Amino acid sequence: MTDPEAVVPPVPLRRVLVVEDDAVVLGLLTKIIGEAGYDVVGAPTGEAALAELDKQLFDAVLLDLNLPGVQGMDVLSVGPTLQTDTPFIVMTAFGSVDTAVEAMKRGAFDYVSKPFRTEELLLTLRRAHEETELRREVARLRRHVKEEGPGVEMVGRSAAIERVRDLISRVAPSRATVLITGDTGTGKELVARSIHFMSGRAERSFVAVNCSAIPETLLESELFGHVKGAFTGAIANKRGLMEESSGGTLFLDEIGTVSANIQVKLLRALQERSIMRVGGREPVPIDIRLIAATNLDLGEEVRSGRFREDLYYRLSVFPIHVPALTERRDDIPLLAAFFLRRAAAEHGVTPPGIPPTTMQRMMEYEWPGNVREMENFVERSVIMHAGAKTIPFDPAEGLYRRREHDILKTARSERWNLDHLEREYILAVLEEVTGHQGRAAEVLGIDRRTLYRKLKRYRGEPEEGEPDDLGDEPEATQVETG
Repeated sequence: MTDPEAVVPPVPLRRVLVVEDDAVVLGLLTKIIGEAGYDVVGAPTGEAALAELDKQLFDAVLLDLNLPGVQGMDVLSVGPTLQTDTPFIVMTAFGSVDTAVEAMKRGAFDYVSKPFRTEELLLTLRRAHEETELRREVARLRRHVKEEGPGVEMVGRSAAIERVRDLISRVAPSRATVLITGDTGTGKELVARSIHFMSGRAERSFVAVNCSAIPETLLESELFGHVKGAFTGAIANKRGLMEESSGGTLFLDEIGTVSANIQVKLLRALQERSIMRVGGREPVPIDIRLIAATNLDLGEEVRSGRFREDLYYRLSVFPIHVPALTERRDDIPLLAAFFLRRAAAEHGVTPPGIPPTTMQRMMEYEWPGNVREMENFVERSVIMHAGAKTIPFDPAEGLYRRREHDILKTARSERWNLDHLEREYILAVLEEVTGHQGRAAEVLGIDRRTLYRKLKRYRGEPEEGEPDDLGDEPEATQVETG
């Protein structure tokens, strides 16, 4: 007999259910498959097989069709409802081609004939494993294709972003857990993706989870999976994302929002490299690179008792802080040009230019939403001004959003005259009411005709030609200020 290891390369630990009523054959199959690197569970009857399928997840099922009581065809019909992505390989007597064909019609992945050849059996299991991995990878790609975006390019040449690049290049080849900190919109997920694609796991999946967007009860099941009947609505066994991303990278965004219960389970998963599905009793080994991110001060969360100290130290093996856009203002022109080209290509228009006055405003603006806010502003501008040669400064598009006290502070420091102060305040109010001139006039305590005349003057237009009916809003206000 050929050495199976010489024919089929070793496989990662996978669980296989062998259903065979002949005790001698079952023992032989268990030995052969186990020695090839699989975790094997035996079932002597169809009833026992269904009980195992209901209790735990398998990566493949080797099923004898000729069973006492519940027949193999019955198991083949019911089994996929318990485990939707598990391949079933049927065993048939030599020459029973019709039976094998019928099994394939009912959803069997493949069949082997008795008496079986060891090499053929193990190669069939290997193909089933590869097929399952392919299906899961396709499902993962479909689920995350919108999140992937056009790439993982980090735009900028500032010293702050160069330091982030250096840290990424240092930690990516290792297995170290990474904790990414930074304000909302700074690009923490982009950093996580860069680490993944520069690591040895780049060919495997990158799974991103926003912990704050999923209720606690659902988050536990999403991360760790569940067994059938674990809770209301758990109608079948389900693999969690930690198991789905095994071999790849799991990115947990907003980690500071998870509950104490989830924190305990995450700590155990990191320590033991295994998980326990909700309602399950068997530990499931996992092989993941965990990257976490937060916009909270986790040190303060630990001191306040809201976050476990031991989990914090497990996560922050290699911390990376992503700077706010105000800490890398030199990158604003490069980022704006990058987002401009990308948005124009995505929407099929010629990229407009950014005039100096608009760029000056962008350089001065505080960008509370950071890089994400700038990206959204540029894309909105491209859509709003399709066909235009340049992007005008338009407070209705959400660029200029100084608070009133910021305006007064700047006015004092820059010695504005009253006309300039009035203009800046009116623009801030317009932004606050999303460009609605009627509401802005009410806030300012002036009539709409007066507001309309002032806006025309800010644009350098003659004040004649006011609209006869100010019941309708004029077109979006566009004002260039120097």
